[in-house]
Amino acid sequence: MQPNGMIFWDWNGTLMDDVDFTHSCLNWMLETHGYPQRYDLAAYRELFGFPIENYYRCAGFDFARHPYPELAARFMEHYNAGVPGCAVTAHAVDTLQTLARMGWQQAVLSASRRDYLIEQVRARGLEDYFTELLGLQDIYGVSKVQVGKDWLRNSGVDPAACVMVGDTTHDAEVAAAMGTKCVLCTSGHQSRARLEAVCAHVIDDISQLPGVLETL
Repeated sequence: MQPNGMIFWDWNGTLMDDVDFTHSCLNWMLETHGYPQRYDLAAYRELFGFPIENYYRCAGFDFARHPYPELAARFMEHYNAGVPGCAVTAHAVDTLQTLARMGWQQAVLSASRRDYLIEQVRARGLEDYFTELLGLQDIYGVSKVQVGKDWLRNSGVDPAACVMVGDTTHDAEVAAAMGTKCVLCTSGHQSRARLEAVCAHVIDDISQLPGVLETL
């Protein structure tokens, strides 16, 4: 595949390694709100998904007791306090550099609130790799489909020349809705089985991405 389009990177779990931390946040939320269940990492990776409201429901939160907007606000307060300790994913910088040398334009397309996304990308010194940092306007993590579609429509870039790279089934949904190709990585928030069910191109490490792009 020739680098004449855009690589849309997911952020959480793909370029920023927040998987263990987010898993711990789930159990903290359950404990804080008086729920008995706790999840190990493997179970968390089977639960996590978008929209986030559905993920909370699957984890066992009772919205009659604890309305989702209140839970989302409490989670973000706890998450934002701890996220500075989350590192860049292994091999992320080398891969971004390799793709830039290959001639790819790169953007982040995230379901995070955009101001949080910008802050997190800058804090890790990665902003110069991206021509766009695309995020949502709120903290509710519904979908980033419309953000991506709006950007493509306004840019005039051919979706068929673009690739969505992420770590969840939602990234495959985004790619399908936008008309781009898709590559998913197993080192993030969902299990390999879930990713393989929705995407033909699944890798274990993002350092494999440049090689996969040559086969698309």
